[in-house]
Amino acid sequence: MSSDEDAVPAAIDPTVPHAARIWNHWMGGKDNYASDRAAGDAVAQVYPDIVVMARQSRQFLIRAVSHLAGEAGIRQFLDIGTGLPTMQNTHEVAQQTAPESRIVYVDNDPLVLAHARALLRNTRAEGVTSYVHADYHDPERILAGAADTLDFGEPVAVMFMGVLGYEPELSELRRIVGRVMAAVPSGSHLVLWDGTDTGEAVVEGGEKLIEAGGIPYHLRGPDELGRCFEGLELLEPGMVPITQWRPASAKVGAAGPIDAYGAVGRKP
Repeated sequence: MSSDEDAVPAAIDPTVPHAARIWNHWMGGKDNYASDRAAGDAVAQVYPDIVVMARQSRQFLIRAVSHLAGEAGIRQFLDIGTGLPTMQNTHEVAQQTAPESRIVYVDNDPLVLAHARALLRNTRAEGVTSYVHADYHDPERILAGAADTLDFGEPVAVMFMGVLGYEPELSELRRIVGRVMAAVPSGSHLVLWDGTDTGEAVVEGGEKLIEAGGIPYHLRGPDELGRCFEGLELLEPGMVPITQWRPASAKVGAAGPIDAYGAVGRKP
């Protein structure tokens, strides 16, 4: 988009910053407009680590999905809050290790839906990749749509990757995660990361995002995020900065601590 803003679909207002496109800008992608870059740059001016966070979040996804598809033997993935496709998406990582993996992407954004249908395609003939258009506030719709692709009698990796801050209430966030995890069997896993209120600069960056016209994002403490894993068995090293979650398996140099925490938990 950044190279051809004249060809804008009628349903999209390129003058209004869009959360998925701002994130795409931080990731180094091209699917964004000038308004998105302006909002993203306003945040980065006060919190430069937002770019590091965006790119390290993908490394966390790669490490977590690689572990689940490999050592844990998971063959089904429910990625809720997909965002715009970038590099090494969930299905690509999972099917590289286990070609028969089945992946369902979930998002409520028409722009993301259009890109997902065009780009998030199966990489292996043995696997399946599909998409559910739903808001994560409606877990019943997500589960009903995912059931067309996933077998809920077998373990599922449920993923909430940097999206739960759009819900302001922790109790509602826990309800959403809990409902989805209640629907999957023993041996399933929860993979979750989010930005945290662990530094003054990241909090100021969130304020700049709102000033620039972006959707407010509610930062929480690691202990609050950890409550989403109640009843689950946390894999080592537990709830930690995403750069510190099993960095030995990273394909890029390990980075230092960052204001984003994540964990992986197993349902007993």
